[in-house]
Amino acid sequence: MSDDRAQARQQAGRPQGDRPPGSRRPGGRTSERPPADLVQPARRVAYEVIAAVRESDAYANLLLPTRIKRAALSTADAALATELTYGTLRMQGFYDRVIADAAGRPVTAIDPAILDVLRLGAHQLLATRVATHAAVNECVELARQVGSRAATGFTNGVLRTISRSSADEWRDRVLSEASTDDDRLAAEHSHPVWVVRAFRQSLRLEDREAELEELLIADNAAPRVNMVILPGLSNTEDTDGLGRANDYSPTGFVLAGGDPVHLMQDSGGRLRVQDEGSQLAALALSRVRPVMPGERWLDLCAGPGGKAALLASEALVGGASLIANELVPARASLVRKALAAVPADVPVWEKDGTRFGAEHAEKFDRILLDAPCTGLGALRRRPEARWRKQPKDVAELSDLQFGLIDAALGALKPGGVLAYVTCSPHIAETRGIVSTALKMWAGRVRTLDTASVLQQLSTSPLDLAGDGGSVQLWPHRHGTDAMFITLLERTG
Repeated sequence: MSDDRAQARQQAGRPQGDRPPGSRRPGGRTSERPPADLVQPARRVAYEVIAAVRESDAYANLLLPTRIKRAALSTADAALATELTYGTLRMQGFYDRVIADAAGRPVTAIDPAILDVLRLGAHQLLATRVATHAAVNECVELARQVGSRAATGFTNGVLRTISRSSADEWRDRVLSEASTDDDRLAAEHSHPVWVVRAFRQSLRLEDREAELEELLIADNAAPRVNMVILPGLSNTEDTDGLGRANDYSPTGFVLAGGDPVHLMQDSGGRLRVQDEGSQLAALALSRVRPVMPGERWLDLCAGPGGKAALLASEALVGGASLIANELVPARASLVRKALAAVPADVPVWEKDGTRFGAEHAEKFDRILLDAPCTGLGALRRRPEARWRKQPKDVAELSDLQFGLIDAALGALKPGGVLAYVTCSPHIAETRGIVSTALKMWAGRVRTLDTASVLQQLSTSPLDLAGDGGSVQLWPHRHGTDAMFITLLERTG
């Protein structure tokens, strides 16, 4: 046992024969809790969000703004809470390896609440300028509130062990224990190994495998805030001084600073936060060819409604009509809220999308299928998604994705166009689904030149790879989420 590990255990103050401090326990909390104000508000908010992500599968990007507002944090404290939350969630895999080494036990043997505290502390010690004493002392106070008395000593010992080595020393130590090249990349850039392998396979299809590490680095960088200007409802004059034009999408801009929520409210929803890749996915469908008045469009899996709002405004300008469908009631409510800014009657259905081929056969001229997926393309915005998903989820989602694309093609009129979109670059969710659909619909469906459509609507040339039938956008190459887009035409 190393001196650091021995000291960590000694500082835990565990008598012989007692349960290890910080280990999983059947329940119970210390009855004496210190005042809540002993923990700085930004750290408390960050911990509460991290804990909610673990306990109830909360989405950090949705919960964090609510907790910041409830705590009435100053601008500086809100920025700190945001950095601590997202930084901890992004680098959780790396920090778990550091914590296991410092604690001398696997993280699975540590009480989950205490493990959250240790992850938060490790991030402050290894990736921020927070003073060591502040990071350690306040995390010990957090441990006192969420764990047992013994857990406070355990937390103190582990964090002080971590603080004795620099971030570079911990990096070298962790990487020295990696078993393969993919394991090394997974450790250093805090991704599950299976995700690293999936990214490698997708890049290999483009002969861009050498970009893998660049992609992983981009996944851990804070994304820029892209806004969409709903066509026909606002114009670029409304955004003067707010930021610069998007790199590619003609309907948006990069916010220079400030609170996007207030901007959305002030504009009545005509300006909205939307990743540039999502904008391009919707525009690929609406601008694949000129819109004929009277066309019927469908957004088959519309929640939470960002692409539906953009499509609705595009349909309004062109004289088409849109129906949005979302099976999950809570998400359907979000779609209705997103569509409120568009002065058009857009029905929101709550139907099973896999039944549209039978129930609405050959009814629609254009269909967007933004299929439910693993979300591996949006890890910059939802870093916790990398730890929630497992390889088995891909197989389960693939079954659903094929059921949806089969139904969507059935609901498409001859001559109509389907945009199959996922926010995942995993081959099984992207090219695999399209390939299977083309085989099942052989002679009745053809692939359009998706790359040419995107190049024509883009304001700058896109660096795209592949045969053009499908487009894969990337965070490291395009600054967007890793959106996959394929345009399919029903021929008969």
